[in-house]
Amino acid sequence: MSSSQLLSISTFVFGLAAVFYLAALIFRKPRWTRPARWIVAAAVVVTTVGIILRWIESYQLGIGHAPLSNLYESLVFFSWTAGVIYLFVEFKYKNALIGAFATPIAFLAMAYASLSPNISDRIQPLVPALKSNWLIAHVVTCFFGYAAFAIAFGMSIMYLMKARNPQRTEGIVGHLPKLDVLDELTHRMVLFGFLFLTVGIITGSVWANSAWGSYWSWDPKETWSLITWFVYAGLLHARLMRGWQGRQIAYLSILGFAAVLFTYFGVNLLPGLHSYGKV
Repeated sequence: MSSSQLLSISTFVFGLAAVFYLAALIFRKPRWTRPARWIVAAAVVVTTVGIILRWIESYQLGIGHAPLSNLYESLVFFSWTAGVIYLFVEFKYKNALIGAFATPIAFLAMAYASLSPNISDRIQPLVPALKSNWLIAHVVTCFFGYAAFAIAFGMSIMYLMKARNPQRTEGIVGHLPKLDVLDELTHRMVLFGFLFLTVGIITGSVWANSAWGSYWSWDPKETWSLITWFVYAGLLHARLMRGWQGRQIAYLSILGFAAVLFTYFGVNLLPGLHSYGKV
């Protein structure tokens, strides 16, 4: 079995987990989150094996690089990081219904990677700019940050749904975590993601200097990474110095994730030094 086939299987495993979590929330069946948790764990394991196998296949083809170099591989890695971070959050905070908003994000990323006709799953040689020891450090830190922001986005959506009628105890809203729990988890995920994004930008700058002779070139990807950093820096500053909580933080979290999505996908439509991320 090839790595692409194995990763396609993990797409459906993530999808099955999302179905269980959503069903547990919609039909108010918390016990359904137990198998969902194990399904997410299985999806993470299958994806891990797929990534390792793809790495091995790369060396067998004489290319030999970490599977982190194009859009397909980055989407797979994003889903893996989202799954890992979510499992940690559920284990630590004991609230499984967060999975109803976290696992669909991982599934959609995997589905886009595996099923989109515009994305190639072929293992490709590295372009000269990517042939660097900084590749793994830069990509890993950035995508752990992106995955944390994605989960914070899901929690922000949950917060806004709950805030419309916080006293309600019935229906979907009634089974969502308490507002203070969602607010604190959103803050923690943003802080976690912000630290990793900061390290990702720093390692990217060092890598850019070794590849292009400049730490910063105002490439569209670099510019939007900085914009994203400022959005989340503004969120953390507003919470620490201004005491913002609740809806204000949720809206900023959603705005920040919109910036993440444009940084990840939108700038690929623009000419620049990162144009190799299209496929």
